[in-house]
Amino acid sequence: MNAAVGVTAIPSADRLLKTDAAIRLEKMVGRTRLRDVLRTVLDHIREQALQHGLQAGDITPETVFRQVETLLHEQNESRLKAVFNLTGTVLHTNLGRTVLPEEAVQAVVQAMRQPVNLEYDLATGNRGDRDDLVQNLLCELTGAEAVTVVNNNAAAVLLMLNTLAMDREVIVSRGELVEIGGSFRIPDVMQRAGARLIEVGTTNRTHAGDYEQAVNEQSALLLKVHCSNYVIKGFTESVSMAGVAEIAHARGLPAAMDMGSGTLVDLTRWGLPREDTVSDILQAGADVATFSADKLLGGPQAGLIAGSRELLQEITRNPLKRALRVDKMRLAALEAVLQIYRSPELLPQRLTTYRLLTRHPDEMRQQAERLLPAVQQAAGADYRVASVAMRSQIGSGALPVDELPSHGLVIRYARSGRPGRALLALEDALRSLPRPVIGRIMQDALWLDFRCLDACDEPDFQAQLRPLRP
Repeated sequence: MNAAVGVTAIPSADRLLKTDAAIRLEKMVGRTRLRDVLRTVLDHIREQALQHGLQAGDITPETVFRQVETLLHEQNESRLKAVFNLTGTVLHTNLGRTVLPEEAVQAVVQAMRQPVNLEYDLATGNRGDRDDLVQNLLCELTGAEAVTVVNNNAAAVLLMLNTLAMDREVIVSRGELVEIGGSFRIPDVMQRAGARLIEVGTTNRTHAGDYEQAVNEQSALLLKVHCSNYVIKGFTESVSMAGVAEIAHARGLPAAMDMGSGTLVDLTRWGLPREDTVSDILQAGADVATFSADKLLGGPQAGLIAGSRELLQEITRNPLKRALRVDKMRLAALEAVLQIYRSPELLPQRLTTYRLLTRHPDEMRQQAERLLPAVQQAAGADYRVASVAMRSQIGSGALPVDELPSHGLVIRYARSGRPGRALLALEDALRSLPRPVIGRIMQDALWLDFRCLDACDEPDFQAQLRPLRP
């Protein structure tokens, strides 16, 4: 019989560190970490003893070190986990946006493993510029005279405004003063950049005359902003990029556009909704365009500033550029992705983002039918699973009102009563799987959209399913 013992019977850390179990673990994690984790476990045992009593079997070396190994395993688990994105949003900001193609992954691995010519000119042996690694490619693909890279599009807008409009006025339509995810507001960024915002027009209608009347000797820039996460319909009017550029140039001012997502190719060739490309915006007269690399472009997180050579030289000389620059891993990934764009007809096969965006609904329907029995078994008799056509969205502010035909599974609560608590419990159980499954709850059901479930991931998805017992 396991006898009760007092707190004083708990062995000391020094004594336990001399045991065979400790010696084995020390070789794996080192003495310092082992000692720290062991003390944490012993403190927990003491607390349990004071609250509930202690049995002799609770303090054997074997029992203690089982807890130590469990705690070490928990600490070693990465907080950044791979998940199954079944939300129906392809570029999901909270789930990391773009999934990079294998070429980009391998480029990053090589950049991490070896010294690289990040800021070293191999031709001259002199110090180089990290922008040179991708500038020619970006100029080729966008038609820009020059390009620079920073760590995201918010940084690109900040750097551009701080350089071209410090202590001066920037004229923007009221209908374009957007707020996107994370409370990123154009007026706030302009203020931090040191520029003074001049709003023109109204929320739904802005005319060329509104820009013209606002220009004065304090004006530095006319700015257009892509309304990335909303659309105004009905009685509306706006001035095109070409129109804004014409007004700016007639008064000796530059015109710029924050494109938000930004794309390099015409999406309609694959049946996707129309979106102006960077080339379109520059050809329309924009002197500077800012856009993201990790949205429709399908690359790593980065912000790109493209435009005239003269203005880009000013921007890259700004001391903020160093604070906002990107590292070798992101440049390696970006270069690999841009190389794929040289063969645009192959984008749906080679670039992950376009492959997911162009998947045929029948392919997802077949996935849903294959996986329905396993999901039903895991969910149990309290839930009813059905294969259903649904609508996906691109996400991350790209084409906010356009949806893509998709397919997946819908899980409904099969018992009487309100389903809310049961669905939340099921959602929590799916998130607790070894590779968490992330869906969305709406219309009194849990929706699992299969647009982002690669066929090669199906076995792993199914193998981890178990009775969820929410």
